[in-house]
Amino acid sequence: MQFTYDSLAKNDILKIENENYKHIIKARRHKVGDILAFRNLDDNFLYYYEITLIDKRSAILNLKSFEEKIVEVSNKLHIGWCIVDPKTIEKELPYLNELGVDKITFIPCDYSQNNFKLNIEKMEKILINSSQQCGRSSYIKLDISSGLKEFISKYPDSFMLNFSNKYIEDCKSKINTIIIGCEGGFSKNEVNNFDVEKIVGFNTPLILKSQTAITAIASKILI
Repeated sequence: MQFTYDSLAKNDILKIENENYKHIIKARRHKVGDILAFRNLDDNFLYYYEITLIDKRSAILNLKSFEEKIVEVSNKLHIGWCIVDPKTIEKELPYLNELGVDKITFIPCDYSQNNFKLNIEKMEKILINSSQQCGRSSYIKLDISSGLKEFISKYPDSFMLNFSNKYIEDCKSKINTIIIGCEGGFSKNEVNNFDVEKIVGFNTPLILKSQTAITAIASKILI
């Protein structure tokens, strides 16, 4: 782990309990006198704490120093993801976070299953764990749109990933926001919302799953 997340990091005194206590004291076996890095993920600072007291269920740490350290990719990418099975989303989120995706907005589309319910709190916890591992100084911002038309009206410069002879490689520098379909892709009506110049595809004859496409998009644009 590159740092430990605690929402109260930056306070002079930090008390760790529960999961952080189990991980730091029980699993990693840190002792009194050890210096540990923390982030609150609300600012860009790393906070360094010294363990001063350990008891059976908690530990007390004192702030020793701090430094501003921004760890982010240089490009910004916002993905509109037509809603798929939440289990698929949760599995993919750490990879997208590591690649540096800035924001994901989930969109109910024509081929989305209406019974899917998204647990944003659970997803944010997954993202926080990912940032602790990869060192990112933030995590993906999550949002939900009421539908594709609302999303397009809010982000009129959005591109659509679909079957196209216009490849991502040829215009990736222009893409700040892109919409990825769910399983089954986009309906004809949804495709008609886009100018042909805003529809891009991969240079492959293979059909990709939604989660494969979204990771490929992030990789091609961000790294």
